[in-house]
Amino acid sequence: MNQPLAYVHPEAKIAQNVVIEPFTSISKDVVIEEGTWIGPNVTIMEGARIGKNCKIFPGAVISAVPQDLKFQGEYTTVEIGDNSTIRECVTINRGTVDKYKTVVGKNCLVMAYVHIAHDCIIGDNVILANCVQLAGHITIADFVFIGGTTAVHQFVKIGAHAMIAGGSLVRKDVPPFIKAAREPLGFGGVNSIGLRRRNFSNEKIAEIQEVYRYLFLKGLNMADARRAIELEMDATPERDEVLDFLKTSERGIIKNGNLRSDDK
Repeated sequence: MNQPLAYVHPEAKIAQNVVIEPFTSISKDVVIEEGTWIGPNVTIMEGARIGKNCKIFPGAVISAVPQDLKFQGEYTTVEIGDNSTIRECVTINRGTVDKYKTVVGKNCLVMAYVHIAHDCIIGDNVILANCVQLAGHITIADFVFIGGTTAVHQFVKIGAHAMIAGGSLVRKDVPPFIKAAREPLGFGGVNSIGLRRRNFSNEKIAEIQEVYRYLFLKGLNMADARRAIELEMDATPERDEVLDFLKTSERGIIKNGNLRSDDK
């Protein structure tokens, strides 16, 4: 349902029951699937691929060219999964030659004034609170929560089910299943409340806690902790997810935030 005061390029592919409110601009090479609502004063630029039943609120700018001096006009996209909500004044930039796309998964909530830079890959069921700022090339797995006004360094990876406190500066990779807080950002325990909400059993949470005891509480360096986990703990999907994250981390992971000299 196009309002007469909205501009929709004739080459844009818009499903029949998409609602587009006044003063919105939609460029060519845009695909918007059924059930999606586009609020007023939204700008959707070339390369946007927006799924079903999404909600995009006023002032959002989707698929603008990257803020990257290396960008040479290559063909890239922004992909937003089904049932995701993009709140006021969010900016999501297209990809570059690194991944050729920027992705926001399904069932995500991206709150007001969030910036998602080029080549970020965000999983499903992710919540980015107000004013989260993501630099380029960041990977965020499923069910991550990032608190408001947090800034994340380029190329950082954040594992599934992690929770990051508001106002954080994320310079290192954050492994799965944990809470991260303080400055500098550090391990603050397993995200047990979030895991219970997602039907992890007490036994499974205890297993994850044991993995992180090896990593942060037994005085082992990272290589020795990984070997000990592999030798002394039974293989499970969760154990192996943590180990695989550690093996593929390029920036290194956060330290133990509970051990600080000013706490003594």
